[in-house]
Amino acid sequence: MIAEGQRFDPALVVEAARMLSRRPMVPATTNDLPEGYATLPFDQFSGIRAQPGGLIWAGENRGFTVEPLHRGYVFSAPVSLFTVEDEVVRRVAFDRGKFDYGKVAPPPAGVDLQFSGFRVSAGLERPYEVAIFQGATFFRAVARGQNFGALARALILRPGETRGEEIPFFRAFWIERPNPASGMLVIHALLDSESLSGAVRMTLRPGDVTFIDVEMTLFARQVLDHVGFGCTTGTFMSGPQSRRTFDDIRPAVHEVSGVQMLTGAGEWIYRPVSNPTNLQVSSFVDTNPRGFGLVQRERDPAAFQDDDQRFELRPSVWMEPLGEWGAGSVQLIEIPSDSDINSNIISYWRPRQPIAAGSETTIAYRQAWCWQPPERPPLALATRMRQGRGTQGRRRRFLVEFTGDKLADPAVVAATRANITTTTGAIHGLRLWPYPERKLMRVRFEVDPGNENLSELRLVLEAGGQPVSETWLNRWTW
Repeated sequence: MIAEGQRFDPALVVEAARMLSRRPMVPATTNDLPEGYATLPFDQFSGIRAQPGGLIWAGENRGFTVEPLHRGYVFSAPVSLFTVEDEVVRRVAFDRGKFDYGKVAPPPAGVDLQFSGFRVSAGLERPYEVAIFQGATFFRAVARGQNFGALARALILRPGETRGEEIPFFRAFWIERPNPASGMLVIHALLDSESLSGAVRMTLRPGDVTFIDVEMTLFARQVLDHVGFGCTTGTFMSGPQSRRTFDDIRPAVHEVSGVQMLTGAGEWIYRPVSNPTNLQVSSFVDTNPRGFGLVQRERDPAAFQDDDQRFELRPSVWMEPLGEWGAGSVQLIEIPSDSDINSNIISYWRPRQPIAAGSETTIAYRQAWCWQPPERPPLALATRMRQGRGTQGRRRRFLVEFTGDKLADPAVVAATRANITTTTGAIHGLRLWPYPERKLMRVRFEVDPGNENLSELRLVLEAGGQPVSETWLNRWTW
């Protein structure tokens, strides 16, 4: 481990990860918490906050302050925190006197509990919470004016598999003291898991779009045949596009509405997500993807009517690969859920080739936590979708709304046709309703699955053989 007082170099974290990979993983200690801390209710745990004197760089006008986070509740694993000041490593020591415990009895004096992670606030005149790093390799961020929502994971291993998911975790962070003029915070982390270890460098740049550049160097202890990069998780309970039996006063409950992709070939794709009856796993095969991520397209408060959660203020999370990622697929996992605290939607990139045991792998990408992805298609977007019972038999009726500047052009509207296909069954009753004054076009159709129970749908608006809209995909199960 990199010692206090040592001169810091990012290469030291990489070397620490390399050395760690040469011996078996030692699980993090979780049984040293004071009595009752592991079973604290969330409201009591969230009431434990650092006092003003416990905030790192408070009062230094550096544009950032860091709040160490206490252990407890589900965050039982210890994390070591260090700062890098004047290129020298400084350990952040645990001190119960720097916390306000609210209704919780403080831990015994002299106990070193370390931390569960940290919270970052940005800004000088009106600081706001911009990012949280806590639990396993989870972290989340917001753009200015947003509420926390979707979660990112530095790495995901074997999700949705019967052999069980492997959960990597951060052992330590080194946070560089920010230069007030830079507007960015650099964070280094040591990652560990049964199958691998790794060094992670994250550069946080908050604003109207908050960017986090992620660079990872991984050392495989074992063959990694199912590894995921650029992972985001979010909640989708219900909405007009997917309604299971759901007794709730709110008309929609979701912090993400779909997965958006820009393929290596330049095709823009949007796939609405759902809350399925059974676990669903979808793979979107690609080579050298140019971008993907979970997005929240619904920004109208009336769509949710939830004055507490404010789902319309949750961020979209866009991943831009830095460098060529080769062949693989964007994976989408949709997990049945009956609670809006569950992140039941998972999206990530899965490389086609396994990572060999004993190998060293580097990967980098840029995250944008945003209202809408910074790179937008010059096409109409699928902004809303509804579905319901069809006119007869097992038919299902769909209505998809596309919105964009192209749909305000009368010549384009007159030439626009809907190119729609289904893997099973047949399409019936296709009809388009143009509203050029609203830059909108509605597409209605029905799917008759015949004797099948699953249809993969594909829809794109075209004029003169060229796309007018992004490609809308959907999976429907009967």
